[in-house]
Amino acid sequence: MSLVKLNIKGISYSQTQNGAYALILNEVDGERKLPIVIGAFEAQSIAIALEKEIKPPRPLTHDLFKNFADRFDIVVKQVIIHKLVDGVFYSSIICERDKIEEIIDARTSDAIALALRFNAPIFTYKNILDKAGIYLKFTPKEENEENEESIIVDEVLSGEEKSQKSAGEDYRTYSLQELYTLLDGAVANEDYEKAAKIRDEISRREQK
Repeated sequence: MSLVKLNIKGISYSQTQNGAYALILNEVDGERKLPIVIGAFEAQSIAIALEKEIKPPRPLTHDLFKNFADRFDIVVKQVIIHKLVDGVFYSSIICERDKIEEIIDARTSDAIALALRFNAPIFTYKNILDKAGIYLKFTPKEENEENEESIIVDEVLSGEEKSQKSAGEDYRTYSLQELYTLLDGAVANEDYEKAAKIRDEISRREQK
């Protein structure tokens, strides 16, 4: 499978959902954009890395990792977004120390936050971009970056909502054992919002 290089276009927030952010990646030799929903902490960490003038008084988690890696001569060579399952992106960090290469599994938001700090390139596979990449067409009035990014994040979040509704989220119909199984699956897929809802239902049952 061929790799496609990506650049970071920026971070956007939803105008319809508070606290929802999306990282917008651009195809380098094309027009498609790859939007990835991320958490507020990760959005802040990536934004700080993008704004070179901003220096936190104390290192953030990703800065600490960079300092630790520098101290032990570990270099992040590249980041690859290698899998997309049920709307969740999976990534690998390719590291090198003493000319020995290692591959480390990571959340995509963490991997990109580190790639920025190491000036490492970001790639994905063509089939992932074919599946999740989007084109946007605007009228002259609509064509500005802020509006474009807002449309992207709202479109992605809207798609996630439709997926959740189609799957059904009335956890009252599940047994406790089934709820624990669903909880394990949600955590494994890094769907923490779903996991929180399942955990709330489990807590409600166990308090009775």
